[in-house]
Amino acid sequence: MRTTLRNKIIDVCDKKIASKGEHIGVSFYAFFKNKNDDPELLMEAAEWWIKIHQLDHFEKASKIRDLVERGK
Repeated sequence: MRTTLRNKIIDVCDKKIASKGEHIGVSFYAFFKNKNDDPELLMEAAEWWIKIHQLDHFEKASKIRDLVERGK
């Protein structure tokens, strides 16, 4: 996963956790604007989320942040 995506995921998860609490869920769409302005980055996130980790559509933001920080 490229560094920009990794940093974006951690930042979004941290903000959601800070505002909504540890149990807030996110999907990989949470890291993108409604307008698909970077399809390659979206597909990279989707592959990491769905294909590599086989995650559910919504997962706890804390779980996603931890996976990304550990480099998995």
